[in-house]
Amino acid sequence: MYIKHLFFTATFALTLWFSPSLFAQADDAELAKKTQNPVGDLISVPFQNNIGFKYGPEEKVQNVLNIQPVIPFSLGENWNLITRTIMPVISMPTLTPSGSGTSGLGDINLTAFLSPSKPGGLIWGAGPILLLPTATDKILGTGKWGVGPSVVLLAMKNQWVYGALVNNVWSVAGDSDRGDINQMLFQPFLNYNFPGGAYFSSGPLITANWEAESGNQWTVPLGGGFGKIVKLGKMPLNLSAQAFYNVVTPDYGSDWTLRLQIQMLFPK
Repeated sequence: MYIKHLFFTATFALTLWFSPSLFAQADDAELAKKTQNPVGDLISVPFQNNIGFKYGPEEKVQNVLNIQPVIPFSLGENWNLITRTIMPVISMPTLTPSGSGTSGLGDINLTAFLSPSKPGGLIWGAGPILLLPTATDKILGTGKWGVGPSVVLLAMKNQWVYGALVNNVWSVAGDSDRGDINQMLFQPFLNYNFPGGAYFSSGPLITANWEAESGNQWTVPLGGGFGKIVKLGKMPLNLSAQAFYNVVTPDYGSDWTLRLQIQMLFPK
C-alpha cells in the first residue's frame, strides 16, 4: 500500500517539475489566478487525490480521489451560476486486525453558486449544497440525503488571492438506522502567484461534525504547498501538491495528509 502511494507521489512530482511543457506562456500567471477563484468563469475538471496517513485504529493509509468538475453557466448579463460536483472514490483501509479494506464511490456533493458576472473588489458566491447518498458500501457513506447553504468570499490584489469557503449540511432524509448529519466545512485559502504560472498555495479543509462527541468534532489541518500551470499539447493543466498536519483531529483520524491535484482547464 505504501509503495503504491509513494510511486504515485513520485510520478506526480516528476511531472510537475520536469515536464517538457514547462515553457510558460505570457498568460499562465493570469490563468493560475483564475483557477484559485472558486466562482470564476472557467470550466475545469480537477482530479484531487488525498492520502491520509495513520488513519483508523490500525494506523493505515486512507486514499480519497475527488473528481470535481466545475461548470459555469451564464444567467444573462449580470449573473453566473457555477456548479461544482465532488465525486469521491475512496479506498478505505481495514479498521480491525482481522478485517479487510473497502473501495468504491462515496457520497456525492453538488454545490451551485450564484455569483455576479462583473464583481467589484470583493468577489462572492452563494447557493445550496446537496448531499446525495451514492456510496457503494455502507462504510463509505452516510446513507442520508442532506442540504445546506454554501458561501465563498475572496479578493485578488496584485499577486495575492485570498478568501474562504464555508458550508454546513444537515440530513433531511435517508436510512433511519443511520445517524443524523450536521457537518460544517470551512476552507480558508491563501495564494501567492509568481511569474510564469507558478504559485504558493494553502487551502486547509477545516471540518466540524456537530453530531460527534466533544473532543471528536473538529479536524484542523495546517500546511500548504506549490503549484504550476503547464501545457499538455494545447491543453493547460494546473498541477499542485500540498501537505497538511492535523493539529486537531478526532480519535483515529489521520495524522497528516498529502494532497496532489491535476486540474484540466478549458479557458474560453
